Amino acid sequence: MTQENPFGLVYDGALTQNVQGAVNIQTVNYDSRGVTIAANVYTPADYDEKGSYPAITVAHPNGGVKEQVAGFFAQKLAEAGFITIAADASYQGASGGEPRNTDYPTNRVEDIRAMADFLEGFPGVDKDRLGALGICGGGGYTAEAAKTDKRFKAVATVSLFNSGRVRRNGFLDSDVAGIAKRLEEAKKARDKRLATGEIDYVGQYLPGRIHLSEEQIEAIPAGLYREGTIYYGDTYYHPNAQSWYTTESLMYLMAFDAQNQAELIDQPLLMIAGKDADTRYMTDAIFEKASSKDKERYLVDGASHIETYWKEPYVTLESEKLTEFFSKYLT
Repeated sequence: MTQENPFGLVYDGALTQNVQGAVNIQTVNYDSRGVTIAANVYTPADYDEKGSYPAITVAHPNGGVKEQVAGFFAQKLAEAGFITIAADASYQGASGGEPRNTDYPTNRVEDIRAMADFLEGFPGVDKDRLGALGICGGGGYTAEAAKTDKRFKAVATVSLFNSGRVRRNGFLDSDVAGIAKRLEEAKKARDKRLATGEIDYVGQYLPGRIHLSEEQIEAIPAGLYREGTIYYGDTYYHPNAQSWYTTESLMYLMAFDAQNQAELIDQPLLMIAGKDADTRYMTDAIFEKASSKDKERYLVDGASHIETYWKEPYVTLESEKLTEFFSKYLT
């Protein structure tokens, strides 16, 4: 898919060319905490640099890149009249930073603020009408940014994933007993890096698109991880998207929790999740704590976590809901 699309986009219905008078895409670079960020900016049809547009940051999932689901929703919102930006996180995708796939929450949150910084200076953006959307891990980090960055006048998440809670307690809080073991692994990884320069990783490196047999698929536990392997490894594969991160990152991830102080989120809030998703408990936890007077939990009937990224009619329902929400609070 990446070879077929001139912009490297791998989502359904992606732009294939810039046409005058239509939604357009441009690649930009800027700095975030000393790291060069690679991003795509989507501009609405008949975009006028001298106009005044609401704008939205779109943060991608853990292991994802801007050319996948983040780009999909960025494009859909641009079609609805918003200027949007989807950026690769620091140390990931086409952005800079070493060691690769370092996943520190402070970096990810600052990346979202840096998207807003860039949009404030982008021609035509009304800096008083900024919104934020985060998907999966990007949803958890967007929630974190929104707690204290009140430039974001409206905040939305899709299939929020609270990275710190899962890295600390295990998925579905199933491995609290393993906390000490994981912290010991992080310590050893840091010691190894300092002594040898070698980097240890957690997760699966994808050197190329994988084609799983039915037997291999069945061997993966059902739910998030099975569907994620298919999405990232095959059907919506992108070479820059990698489902592993440095083991040393656990030192920082395990002390992070997007649920902490979630009552600081007081902006209008829309949280979308699959009604049947095994990750829904993370959306529910933050939704209940947020102090927003205008907040809505929108559950997509029948959808799992990964299906909210690509499957119809789910993505159309989500796009319509996001457009309705941001139009109400940003325009």
